[in-house]
Amino acid sequence: MAICVKSEIGKLRKVLIHRPGGELEHLTPEYLSTLLFDDIPYLKRAQIEHDSFAETLRSCGVEVVYLCDLVAQALDTDPAVRRQFVTEFLSNADTRIVGHEKELFKLLMDEPDTRTMVLRTMEGIMDDGFDFRKTNPLLNLTRTKAGFILDPIPNLYFTRDPMASVGCGASLNHMFSVTRNRETIYMKYVFEHHPDFQDKVKKYYDPSIPYSIEGGDIHNLSADTLAIGLSERTTAQAIEVLARNIFADEGSTIRNILAIDIPNMRAFMHLDTVLTQADKDVFIVHPGILHNIKVYRVFPGAKGTIKAESLKGTLESIFCRFLGLDEVRFIKCGGNNMIAAEREQWNDGSNALCVEPGTVIVYDRNTITNDILRDNGLKTLEIASSELSRGRGGPRCMSMPLVRDSL
Repeated sequence: MAICVKSEIGKLRKVLIHRPGGELEHLTPEYLSTLLFDDIPYLKRAQIEHDSFAETLRSCGVEVVYLCDLVAQALDTDPAVRRQFVTEFLSNADTRIVGHEKELFKLLMDEPDTRTMVLRTMEGIMDDGFDFRKTNPLLNLTRTKAGFILDPIPNLYFTRDPMASVGCGASLNHMFSVTRNRETIYMKYVFEHHPDFQDKVKKYYDPSIPYSIEGGDIHNLSADTLAIGLSERTTAQAIEVLARNIFADEGSTIRNILAIDIPNMRAFMHLDTVLTQADKDVFIVHPGILHNIKVYRVFPGAKGTIKAESLKGTLESIFCRFLGLDEVRFIKCGGNNMIAAEREQWNDGSNALCVEPGTVIVYDRNTITNDILRDNGLKTLEIASSELSRGRGGPRCMSMPLVRDSL
């Protein structure tokens, strides 16, 4: 199967990642807020760290595939597909390209190497090579410095968000922020035209649906249960649409969706920034979310409808019920030290990627949490993170599993 992910912990066999590129060097202080960054990573070091992440995955027997390679292979199946991609990509760009669409189209289409062309769409294009005298005469006179005519997409190395594997299907997401909307176009073309994915993936969500949902909120707890964060970036309406589409698929085994309401704030942007699974009965959790947490269950109703109910009990008891366990352990990020918990959660201490039951990839900077994980019998594979962490995402954020073993 092109996609088969029915847990968070089954042995990881194939994963999608994106190596940070020139898009990070197009970050400037002026653009940080717009492009959802708090700081500017040093690209060379970020690439070294990301390469180490990829090598760690390979050392665990994981097949690593890169987003730009899949997209280029999809576009190379037919020249018409390449033209269609460029046209659609530009149609989703900022209004700054108005009057310059033909120039941009030619610039991208004239690039002989498709992979390089794809990278150019990711990196962004400066406006200093474009003549504004006819299209924008006032702008031409008043511009004091060059800017972007096509914005970079620096969040791409967080491949978890624009597309989420859901069982043997996928959710092609509607991103919360306008600046990230173009990210979903890449996997759309992979699904529609890449020979490994074309007509092989059931799609449960589409970016044209107006409600935002992002992959960092979607967790495959088991073959029949999803957990989805009700967060800053995922709405209740989106979860309802996704639920209807999943339940309508006779091939899907998912019958429960646990909507976990987390605080709506930058530090907790997705469920996986505060909770990830490390073993069949072990979760890493930020202690700040455990008080007064609300969990709702969405499940199939009669004749294609859905139902929802509020669940009582602690998050631990709810997970025990739906995972068929007698007990689950919540390992607190930062332990019982709230200062350490807040610091290490901010640096993605709760955002681990499980490569097989009991083995997780983590950032080395979260020393307190990592020591606690090892004390609890987990194997930690630490990767350097001084630059990657500046984007506010950890190992789970940087990876989209495509195939995991069944439990």
